[in-house]
Amino acid sequence: MKIKTILGVVAIIAFGGMLFANFGSQVGGYQNFAKAEATGTRAHVVGTWAEDMPTRYDRQQNVFIFHMRDKEGTIQRVRYANPKPANFEEAEQLVVEGYAGDDAFVAESILVKCPSKYNDARGLKGKEASNAPSSTSAQ
Repeated sequence: MKIKTILGVVAIIAFGGMLFANFGSQVGGYQNFAKAEATGTRAHVVGTWAEDMPTRYDRQQNVFIFHMRDKEGTIQRVRYANPKPANFEEAEQLVVEGYAGDDAFVAESILVKCPSKYNDARGLKGKEASNAPSSTSAQ
């Protein structure tokens, strides 16, 4: 093999190793609150807003506090160091990224999945197509 080829392969392997070392620990996948607390690492937790629990925004500290129910039904207090996200009340689903703290899950970011305005249109088109008279005529 040529020396340039060997150096190129070594450089690619070194670059891949650096990427894995830097970002590998951040890719934890989706977890529930119990697993996030047990591992103590950054986690993505999927769930819904527990509407029956209190929410609060503290302007002095710029902290939004709410409760979230994960996929297993566990309700956890969530602390987010930003104002309440837009469309929070309309969310079908929330994804909080952060770590388990002493008294709450500390969210560093929140993804809000809102109902799509296109879902209703698609559902309506599907109903119209099924109710439409057939173009074949009996002879």
